[in-house]
Amino acid sequence: MKKYITLLWLFSGLTFAYSQEPTKEKEINDLIEELFMEDDIINELAASVKNYQFLYISTTYNSDTYFSGRDIGIDQYNLTPQITYVHSNGIFAGLSGIYYSEFVPKWDVTTATVGFGRNIGKDKLFKYSVAYSRYFYANDIDNIFTNTFNVGFGVRNKKRTVGTQLSGSFLFGEEQSFEISSRSFVDVNLLITKNTSLKFKPQLNIIAGKQTIELARIFSQNGQLVTQYTENEVFDLINTQINLPLIYSTKSFDFEAGYNINFPNAIGDESNLKNTGFFNLSIGYLIDL
Repeated sequence: MKKYITLLWLFSGLTFAYSQEPTKEKEINDLIEELFMEDDIINELAASVKNYQFLYISTTYNSDTYFSGRDIGIDQYNLTPQITYVHSNGIFAGLSGIYYSEFVPKWDVTTATVGFGRNIGKDKLFKYSVAYSRYFYANDIDNIFTNTFNVGFGVRNKKRTVGTQLSGSFLFGEEQSFEISSRSFVDVNLLITKNTSLKFKPQLNIIAGKQTIELARIFSQNGQLVTQYTENEVFDLINTQINLPLIYSTKSFDFEAGYNINFPNAIGDESNLKNTGFFNLSIGYLIDL
């Protein structure tokens, strides 16, 4: 079951290992998605300005920590600071990290990402992106997956109020795996003025991935009990998440407050998984270069 557990925590939307305690590839993948210009303030600028380059600095606070939506029995918050560079020619790059209040060391991993993405079509309703990310862990035990190659494709309506993004990620290092995820949203404008906006943007996030499950079979041989282990690779739904954020933007600042609900899907011999939820707060600032 060891590989299965490791991969499960990996797809926690970002592995679980003791001594530094759990590492969390899924949280890393969430950061990567943010680098794919998912933030409203970045999307709006990219859609309305032809030539630009800027830095976007942000920090997100999550009141509780779950991996693949699963409760690991540790009550803690986490912080994810990030800095992203975006150019109108499609190039983007970023650095991000994850801080866990109860892990040792508390700063778990630093992620460096570089990629290329463009809006395409007459009305720029379609978007594609490709990116490579390298993970630098604080603990050598976590170095099972140290690289990710990601391909994403998104589409939205002309009013930019409904959209979906699909992405596929290939993770590699000491071992290899892959995941497929989708993010769908509805954008509801609550208040719009010349320099400010307030939006309600509910989202549905779905993630599925490949895991290696180690199964044990006990049988009798020559009067003795023998345990035989076999490994099966499965591709299955891992977690479904509903995100309910309020997003307030004013000039170069971006604020978000939201609540998130996880619906983890049992894999292997898991049972009685409970739904989990947490609050998130974030602040971002755009620097025009």
